[in-house]
Amino acid sequence: MRPSNRELNEMRSVSIETGFTKHAEGSCLIKMGETHVLCTASLEPRVPSFIKGSGLGWVTAEYGMLPRATNTRMRREAAAGKQGGRTVEIQRLIGRALRAGVDRVALGERQITIDCDVLQADGGTRCAAITGGWVALRLAVNKLMKAGEVKIDPLMDPVSAISCGIYAGQPVLDLDYPEDSEAGVDGNFVMTGSGKLIEVQMSAEGSVFSRDQMNQLMDLAEKGTQELAALQKAACA
Repeated sequence: MRPSNRELNEMRSVSIETGFTKHAEGSCLIKMGETHVLCTASLEPRVPSFIKGSGLGWVTAEYGMLPRATNTRMRREAAAGKQGGRTVEIQRLIGRALRAGVDRVALGERQITIDCDVLQADGGTRCAAITGGWVALRLAVNKLMKAGEVKIDPLMDPVSAISCGIYAGQPVLDLDYPEDSEAGVDGNFVMTGSGKLIEVQMSAEGSVFSRDQMNQLMDLAEKGTQELAALQKAACA
């Protein structure tokens, strides 16, 4: 039995509220159970120097957690004077994941920055950030297309992410914090709406896993990301 009483292949409840902030070109508040992440997309008429003049666009991301997003207060990284390794790793993952679904030629030489701020954490914050980040990106690109600044839709496929793991010996979908903290195997799966893999992060957390178990987790991840892709499309309709 899972702590949340969910079925093994059941996700937490998911909601996506678009237009959550006034100024960003695209924004949403995504809730996956008790994990809540605010995602905004900001357009800029420039690109990093290493692709300047190439005609290619760029999508990048920043990620952070509010001090009381968790059970105990965390010091703001700005107060510490530098980002932690976990933060850097997650925001690079978000950027890589979202760029995988973008035709950068069609986007043109401009940058879209996705800011993902965790308001409340209960496991799976990076997955929620990727899923909500794509919605914010979709909304920003819609504005570009409506204004006639982009002629061909640069977003080739929705991108979403979900966690899966081995909890109490069973493969489960969408780990919340009680499961994540006790899981023998923990993984994050980033996939497109058409079922193609972008990135898989898997690690044993005290127990090893078999190829068959890996395949079971892949099946769960595919189910979960397909459900998320449908929710993303509905939120942006």
